[in-house]
Amino acid sequence: MTAPKLALATASAAEAAVDALVIGTVRTEDGVALQPGAEAVDAAFGGDLVGTLTALGATGKSEEVVKLPSLGKIPATVVVAVGLGADDSGDGITGEQVRRAAGAASRALSGTAKVASLLSTVNLQAAVEGAALGAYSFTAYKSNGAKDSGITKVDFIAPAEGATKEHKATLKAATAIAEAVATARDFINTPPNDLYPASFADKAAALGRAAGLTVEVLDDKALRKGGFGGIVGVGCGSTRGPRLVRLTWKGPRAKKKVALIGKGITFDTGGISIKPAASMDQMTSDMSGAAAVVATVVLAAKLKYPLEVTATVPMAENMPSGDAYRPGDVLTMYGGKTVEVLNTDAEGRLILADAIVRACEDAPDYLIETSTLTGAQLVALGKRTSGIMGEPEFRDRVAAIGRSVGEGAWAMPLPEELRGDLDSRLADLANVTGHRWGGMLAAGVFLGEFVADGVPWAHVDIAGPAYNAEGPWGYTTRGGTGVPVRTLAAVLADIAENG
Repeated sequence: MTAPKLALATASAAEAAVDALVIGTVRTEDGVALQPGAEAVDAAFGGDLVGTLTALGATGKSEEVVKLPSLGKIPATVVVAVGLGADDSGDGITGEQVRRAAGAASRALSGTAKVASLLSTVNLQAAVEGAALGAYSFTAYKSNGAKDSGITKVDFIAPAEGATKEHKATLKAATAIAEAVATARDFINTPPNDLYPASFADKAAALGRAAGLTVEVLDDKALRKGGFGGIVGVGCGSTRGPRLVRLTWKGPRAKKKVALIGKGITFDTGGISIKPAASMDQMTSDMSGAAAVVATVVLAAKLKYPLEVTATVPMAENMPSGDAYRPGDVLTMYGGKTVEVLNTDAEGRLILADAIVRACEDAPDYLIETSTLTGAQLVALGKRTSGIMGEPEFRDRVAAIGRSVGEGAWAMPLPEELRGDLDSRLADLANVTGHRWGGMLAAGVFLGEFVADGVPWAHVDIAGPAYNAEGPWGYTTRGGTGVPVRTLAAVLADIAENG
């Protein structure tokens, strides 16, 4: 994508010479009100901007967009009033409300050259993230040289105290975070004929080297030699061999090690246990976890987090062929444990198991793994809420941070009784249970068998939230969403600050 240029503006919103000025409206018990900080704009409209907007149908509900020609009352050609929703908590408008409003405004202003936003006076970071992500579009495969028709530039009106050093730092961080989400979205939206294990590994390695990361790539021969039975087993049905990519950022005065792991199935047919044809095209997104952790470790380098962060990313294509692994096979995983394959469509946990064991050899202080792992996640939590499992204290910490940045996340248990359901007659464990109950939790239990003792860990199942096949909303466009990049970034920031 071509991202809009983002900048802080010190001029008053009523003086901004732009094509469109974005202001927020708030839903109240009495009707609708303007966001705090909109007084000068209101005065330019004779003090009755609310009345005019109400006449045009504005209610202040979340993501509502109402456009009003300025008719020369201010330099901006159009005023775009976007709904923030209500202050339901009584503690003020939340960052997520601002983020969604900014995203809705960006989508409504596609094709506009220059925009100014007053939402930044409510929450600068949220306004920047929402505006940038709402403006996202993926046009690489449009014919006739089609280019992005998004916004060219967004000026964020500085908060009342002016463009301070802290505000400039916030703009820089929020821009970098939005770019990381866009990077993940670009990976996810790239079709599988162009994004396969080798090409994905090459792209990830190139990003890593450009960011100053230490890069290691194992091809299929090295994986076989190294004993990565899960990755090799899943990948052997494809003519395009698997890869394992490791990207490491060692920040200044790094005191904590964090392992990030993401599932990189570049396309998932289900293998011999083949999926139904309906919606199989969406399995191009089965590498969303890998996209997220690659983008996040690069972000850690850009923001110079004082941590040592290593992304261990297994990549494979799950295809049916004469060389494919079968139900009934027993795979010897990296580290020596054996797994009986009962369903080749439960492939993600097999490649992740190898990656988890390898990551634990680095003795990390924390381990976070994310994957589009189970359809059961959608059944339990829907399309917008990730399921968070793992060591209880760290699990709850990750879930709370995810909710705080607006990425739905909910802590889920790992019931002990499910471990017995993974017993195998042949191997140390099976890759699925013999029933359909608690499938998301059983997958988490399986992964837990490969985490080294004493490592606080969290498994983030993003099967639903990673991909939006329906209409856009807020700052979420169609296709890859980039979830959970912002959660991972916030967890890293929290660990850097609090240990």
